[in-house]
Amino acid sequence: MTALTAFTAGLTAASTALPLQSGGLLTLAIAFLVLAILAGFAGFRGVAGLSMSAARILVVVFLVLAILTFFL
Repeated sequence: MTALTAFTAGLTAASTALPLQSGGLLTLAIAFLVLAILAGFAGFRGVAGLSMSAARILVVVFLVLAILTFFL
């Protein structure tokens, strides 16, 4: 078995073992929330406020789309 064959077999096994990440609205909202908290602790108030606003908007969009999905 060559090194290239072993490498591609390892990549194939690793890609099938991990679940696919969707990167949905709620995941992005949580990421922006964590960024806002970290920026707030570091003293970057502008970045923290902007990140918190983005997280708030994403959560509202997620909730609206979830409610529409439940009713339709």
